[in-house]
Amino acid sequence: MSIARTAHEAVYNKFLFSNRSEKLTQALDSLIPASASILDVGCGNGVISWNLGQLRSGRQFTGVDVVERDTCLIPCQMYDGDVIPFAPASFDYVLFVDVLHHTTNAERLLAQAKRIARKGIVIKDHYCESRLDHYTLAFMDRIGNPQHGIPLPNSYKSSREWRELFGRLGVHEIRTLTDIGLYPVPFNLIFGRGLHFVSILEAS
Repeated sequence: MSIARTAHEAVYNKFLFSNRSEKLTQALDSLIPASASILDVGCGNGVISWNLGQLRSGRQFTGVDVVERDTCLIPCQMYDGDVIPFAPASFDYVLFVDVLHHTTNAERLLAQAKRIARKGIVIKDHYCESRLDHYTLAFMDRIGNPQHGIPLPNSYKSSREWRELFGRLGVHEIRTLTDIGLYPVPFNLIFGRGLHFVSILEAS
C-alpha cells in the first residue's frame, strides 16, 4: 500500500468516518420505528445497527455479510451475496447501508428483501447524476472499502434509475432524506452535495 493511500485512509477514518457514522445513525433513527426486528444486509462490523439499537432498546438486529470481520457488534452470519438465507416475512424491516452499489444484482437483492420484510425496506445509498458524481463516489469507495475485501463494481444509479427500479419491484418511497450532512465542513461540499440518500420503502 502506498504512503499516499495510507494517508488518505487515515484522514477518512479520523475526520470523516466518525462524523458519517453519527449523522447516518441519526438519519436512520428518524425512519426506523423504535420497536422492530431488522435484518442488516452487508452489516460489516455492525456498528450502525448497534448504534441504532442503543438509541431504541426495542430494536432487534441480525446481520448477514459476504465478508467475515474479526468482530461484529450484532449477531451475524455469512451468506453468498446472492441468496439472503431467511424465510418470507422473517423480519419487520430489511436494511441496506451502502450495499446495493457494491453488487450487480441490486434488483434481485431488493426483491428478496421485499419477500423477507413484513413492513418495509430501508436503504442508504447514492444518487449518481453525472460523470463527476461517478468519479467522486468511486474515489470514496476506493478509500473506504478495499482493506475489507469488498467488491467495487461501481454500480451507481441516478435518482430516476432508483425510481424505475422501485416501480418494477412494486415498492414505493414513504420518506426519503437527502440533506444528511454526513461529512464535516469543508468535506461535505465535496463528498456530500446530494450524493447520498436514505429511504424507507413499503410495498405498493
